[in-house]
Amino acid sequence: MTDRPFTILVLCTGNSARSILGEALFNHLGGNGVRAFSAGSKPKGVPHPGALRLLARRGIDTAAFRSKSWDAFTAPDSPPIDLAITVCGNAASEACPVFLGSPLKAHWGLPDPADVTDCEADVDAAFEETWRLLELRVRAFLALDRAAMDPRELQAGLAGIGAMDGAA
Repeated sequence: MTDRPFTILVLCTGNSARSILGEALFNHLGGNGVRAFSAGSKPKGVPHPGALRLLARRGIDTAAFRSKSWDAFTAPDSPPIDLAITVCGNAASEACPVFLGSPLKAHWGLPDPADVTDCEADVDAAFEETWRLLELRVRAFLALDRAAMDPRELQAGLAGIGAMDGAA
């Protein structure tokens, strides 16, 4: 058994909204046993302002969040990834790069709150709903007894989490 935290890479095409929120939730709720990162296949370059506003409202420091390519996690000096989770349909259907350690994979597709472009209140409401749906999934994941599960059971558990309320 290792003292290394279980590492999770949350993936989305733009790495500006859902994946940023997923990274924040895993790190906020996971304690020392989980370490999460986020990335995208075609990063937008900056997190969505709605994501940053939500994180600030939740008391999470936004300074470290940035939009980055998933290629940043394929180099030999990259952290090993135990689980790669896609949170958008585009990233789920793309050919992922090879991550060191052959991580488990899961798809937890959710509607993109960045698609809401009305007034700021509507954008913020969309991000709050995405946060709620991601939080349900992250809490369900953290409740799994991963140590007692074989890889097949864990994969089935991840699939069940992906099919929870609001799945896209």
